Amino acid sequence: MSDPMERYQNLGYKDALTRAHHYPIACKELSLILREAYNKLPKNLQSLIFQDTLSAFKLLPQMWTNNAVSAVHLLIQSADATLPKQKKNVAMKEFKHAMVASKRRGKVRWVEECYIELPQDVLVDIFSFLDTRSLVSASLVSRSWNAAASNNHLWQSLYATIFASDHNSSKVTGCLNGRQGEDNKDNSGVDWREAFKRAYIDNSSKRLTTSRGYCLYCNTIVWLDGMKCSSGKCGPQPKIQPVVPKSSEQVVGYLLDGSSSVVSSDSDSDLDDCFDEWYIPKLWAHPLNQYRPG
Repeated sequence: MSDPMERYQNLGYKDALTRAHHYPIACKELSLILREAYNKLPKNLQSLIFQDTLSAFKLLPQMWTNNAVSAVHLLIQSADATLPKQKKNVAMKEFKHAMVASKRRGKVRWVEECYIELPQDVLVDIFSFLDTRSLVSASLVSRSWNAAASNNHLWQSLYATIFASDHNSSKVTGCLNGRQGEDNKDNSGVDWREAFKRAYIDNSSKRLTTSRGYCLYCNTIVWLDGMKCSSGKCGPQPKIQPVVPKSSEQVVGYLLDGSSSVVSSDSDSDLDDCFDEWYIPKLWAHPLNQYRPG
């Protein structure tokens, strides 16, 4: 069985904190680790966790979003409750500097973005690299972004990736019951964004928004992209990857004892508390055609 240091390194916080879509979850997991596991871990691992906590604060100006700020506030609260006085003071100082720098950077960013509008084909190409949650969030930014994020081919690709076994247009057409948006169909007559939405809800939306899972190929907890292992260590990928969704609490449990029970599947209630904020009705609260390119 691996030791806590090895398991912690496998959790990949160093890289996750540099990625906007993983940053909030990484901060929340670090917050839980500080509260529930920090004092039970060896000194060398405590030092590494402390350094990752400081890194999270330093990287905040690059991630200035509501989710990132909320996650960082949880992290500083845990640091304040857990760390010894000297480390607590260092963490608080770094947190305050990060908040000031983030606000300044946010103002500059707002001014710059007022004068920059990328062509639709460029936006669509950029959005093709986003996961589902990020793509839906991008659609709420502006009219231009909404039009690009509603591109039917983007949603067809996401549908094929996540619901590969159900990727059959005749099934999809029957599922939609005539509710497609006329402006967003491809030649097959399928509105893939609406198809994705319906399949997403039918397949337990909270599981599909999970950012963590146990990969049976990697034999460890990994970051997920589109419900697939993103470690790059799995070798040739099967059509449907054996990944078991995990909650933040289970990540902490894995760090502490590395128990094989982490492989077992979660009940829906295990994931409820961690992922309520990503629940699908909230993500899809804004209708597809609310914005029109101006």
